[in-house]
Amino acid sequence: MAKYIIEGGQKLVGEVTVNGAKNSVLPILAATVLNNDTSTIFNVPNIRDFKIMIKILESVGCKIEAMDNFLTVDSKTLDKIRIPEELVREMRSSIILMGAMLSRCGQVEISYPGGCEIGPRPIDLHLKALKSLGADIKESHGFIYCKADKLHGAEIQLDYPSVGATENIMLASVKAKGTTIIRNAAKEPEILDLQDYLNKAGCKIYGAGTSVIRIDGVDKLNSVEHTIIPDRIVAGTYMAASAITSGELVIRNIEVEHLQSIIAKLREAGCLIYNNCTTLKIIGPKNLEAVESIQTLPYPGFPTDMQAQMMALLTIANGTSVLSETVFENRFKHVSELIRMGANIKTVGKVCVIKGGDGLLGAKVTAKDLRGGASLVLAGLAAKGTTIVDDIYHIQRGYENFANNLRTLGADIRKIF
Repeated sequence: MAKYIIEGGQKLVGEVTVNGAKNSVLPILAATVLNNDTSTIFNVPNIRDFKIMIKILESVGCKIEAMDNFLTVDSKTLDKIRIPEELVREMRSSIILMGAMLSRCGQVEISYPGGCEIGPRPIDLHLKALKSLGADIKESHGFIYCKADKLHGAEIQLDYPSVGATENIMLASVKAKGTTIIRNAAKEPEILDLQDYLNKAGCKIYGAGTSVIRIDGVDKLNSVEHTIIPDRIVAGTYMAASAITSGELVIRNIEVEHLQSIIAKLREAGCLIYNNCTTLKIIGPKNLEAVESIQTLPYPGFPTDMQAQMMALLTIANGTSVLSETVFENRFKHVSELIRMGANIKTVGKVCVIKGGDGLLGAKVTAKDLRGGASLVLAGLAAKGTTIVDDIYHIQRGYENFANNLRTLGADIRKIF
């Protein structure tokens, strides 16, 4: 397994450009099967999850041409309905293919998804919604079998604003007969990006970014070109990297409105942040200050995908911070690794109390999930001595050229095998 070796204590200075959003490109790639035509996607991130999704599309018969940061998907040759189990188990986001394949082929066979083990993420909302649209679903021996002679519109009230369920409903209903309305829909920017892609392909979807989305079914989709939005979590991670190292970074290719909850908490911690619509400058203070309270929430609240990175920088902040995780039950796996580095963190249920100010020491730690792994890299940048981060394949699922970018900014980090 590859690992990162980090010598801490280097201030990050310079500019970094953010790649396309992982949580946007994956559902849009799933959507490419719908049009029975070509889709050209720009600003795609060179990350592990993206490569897995490409393998899945190829496995069902799509033809892919990729170059630099764009690719073309030709779904005219799609001829299979079974999604390979070994690929599904590598990436939870593969579940969104269920709605797209059901809409395109009228049936799909898929195993229960894998990915980061950050707590129960049941897909019952997905299955319940697809049944409302007319799908017949059977579950057996870890596989899900979906079939529908004809999908029809429905009014669907989500019990929770699940991003994945919202996306699956959108993908399944674009060619359904009649109108589908999703209430209590997820509001994340990635939902709006999916709507933009689908509407360019000829769909009729309204309301993404609000709690109510309306989809009027259409008979046919056309070829499309689309540019993926910037990754707000990657941008937030580099912002945290600047803060934890007392650095000074300019971050380009962002949507600043997508970062407001992160900006607010970093300012509370003492960071100076200047921005326009697409570029941001962040200056980390000499001494970070504790943040009284952070609670993860669905967008536009503070993102659960930034919880671990914020925790890393709060371990060296002056004072006591309280961080509450309300989205996933088991998203504190990085805590024990940060404690190995000298962090003072107490966990009670879904709440962490972080007493900072004592500094961190280099240690050998293990990335147990994507964002937790990123937090350990940030901690290593600030720690005294050498930090070794094992199992970095988790990190590579969501960050493009992470070590190279950090090294360009002044970090002493290298990847070894």
